[in-house]
Order: sequence, then C-alpha cells, then structure tokens
Amino acid sequence: MEFGARRPDRWAIILAGGEGLRLRPLTRRIAGDERPKQFCPFLDGETLLDRTRARVARTVRPDRTCLVLTRSHERFYAPLLAKRPLGPPVVQPRGRGTAPAILYGLLRVADGGSSDAVALFPSDHHVSDDARFMAHVEAAFATVETRPDLVVLLGMEADGPEVQYGWIEAGDRFLDRPAYPVYRVRRFWEKPALALAETLFERGCLWNSFVLVARVPALLALIRGATPDLYGAFMAAWLRRSTLGETEAMRSLYARLPSTNFSEDVLGTRPANLAVLPVRGVTWSDWGDPARVLQTLGRLGVHPEWAEGEATLAGAGSRSGQ
Repeated sequence: MEFGARRPDRWAIILAGGEGLRLRPLTRRIAGDERPKQFCPFLDGETLLDRTRARVARTVRPDRTCLVLTRSHERFYAPLLAKRPLGPPVVQPRGRGTAPAILYGLLRVADGGSSDAVALFPSDHHVSDDARFMAHVEAAFATVETRPDLVVLLGMEADGPEVQYGWIEAGDRFLDRPAYPVYRVRRFWEKPALALAETLFERGCLWNSFVLVARVPALLALIRGATPDLYGAFMAAWLRRSTLGETEAMRSLYARLPSTNFSEDVLGTRPANLAVLPVRGVTWSDWGDPARVLQTLGRLGVHPEWAEGEATLAGAGSRSGQ
C-alpha cells in the first residue's frame, strides 16, 4: 500500500512501555544489558518494536502512529525515535499497567482527531504474515467506520490449549462479510487452567491478540464505564496541563495511580458493544517468555548463537516474574 492510500483519519497506538521481566534471560544474552524485550534485536538485527512499526505502517501512516513508552527506558527508545520518527510519543512517568497506558495514548490521539478510528497494538508479538494480519486490521477499521459504536478485537485461531493466553468465545454475528465476519463477544477467559484450555480449544474459541480497533469515543466510553475512577483521574490531570504542564501533571497523577490491567479490568466486563473478528491463516505468538520465543524460532528454522543452552534459558524465564 502506498503512503498516500493510508487515511489521515486512522491512528495507531503501539504499547511499548512494559518491563518484559520474564524475557530478561534472553535479552541479557542478546543485548548484554537490562533492556525490555521490545527494544531487543531478536531477528535480523531488528527489534520487536521495529517489526511492529513496520507491520502497522502497512495500514496506518507513521505520523498517525503513537508510541506509548516509559521514562526509565529512554536510553533504549531514544535511538529508535531518532532513526524512524513517528507521531508525538507518549512517555509515561512510570509503568502502571496497560489500562493507564492505553488511556494516555487515547487522549493524545484525541487531540489530533477526537472522533477518528484507532488501532491498538502490543509491541511484543510474532506474526507470520504481516500482510494477511493487517488485512484483518483493515477490515476492523472498515467495520467501525460503518458501526462506530463497536470495539473490535482480533481473535487468533488457536493451535493448541495455551494456558498463558486470554481466550475469547464468539457469540452471534454482528456483521456477515464473506471474508471477515464479525461476532459478538460471548465470554473471556484469562489464562485458564489446562483442562479448561483444552475444552476451549476443542470448542473453537480464539486467542485474544490484544489488537483492537475502535473509534476514539467508543474506546474512551468503554474505559470510562469499566474504570470510572481511573478515567476521572486522567481527565482531571489532562485539564491541569494548561497550568502545570503535561510532564508535571502526569508525574503527579502516576505517583498515585494503582496498576490497572486493560484485559481484566476493562475487557473482562464484557460490554455489549465488544466484538471479535477471527484471524485465520496467520501463525501468531505473544513473546512473553523464553520458551515461547525459542519455540517460534524453532518453527522458523532459526537457531541464533544466543539460543544455545535454550533449556536453561527457558527455565530461568519461567521462574522470573512478569
């Protein structure tokens, strides 16, 4: 897709502020320091964030792409921003979970287009076919343009009873497009026990990719309804920017914010306007621990030098915190 074909009323938010502690056994070996996984070059000298940015750029213009970062990681992200500038970054004073990160990014996007459509992307996923995956994102954009009330999740076709992922059970169809049908979300399961994961897999349930597309007002309303205290605190701080400046207003806010998880505390409330668009024919993996990274590389036939002693690395990762 040519640059001019990417519409100016579409935005992307890339979440790149996490610590990635479970992957530190690998990132230390690869980079020789304590950098989070999104800034680590796992394949062909490219970081996970590099690959996410390239994938997103197939559908969303770089100047309409917002990175959500954390101040303590500045030495890792500053060279990347200098090399490939995007839209104005959002720099959190500290990590407080995914819900504050998403809300902060949404407020930044709303400054540029208060009713535009926005796609949300984590920065630590492996996707086997970027073009096919982003075609589904394009279909989700088309969905929310005709149904601005919907929040559309991308649900990945499962290839096994994974216990470390969130699962989605699809309900009735919202829209019946031949290639990209959209369904109501009937239920979520977050990291189920193995017996339940096996049942969900047999029933054809989907993995929650955490990639979603919505209009800015619909997503703000979703967060406001599920976490009114968080939303109210952010809006008050956002208004104080004019007197305190954004840096000080956000520093004061984040100093007292509790950690809030978007999947559990927002999506888990199962609002009526939540939908899922199944993604099939794409191999997908959330690189949350060393074992999963090494498994993916093995499927690709890639055996880098840093992966030697992989059993030790995978075991170390499973003993680390998130």
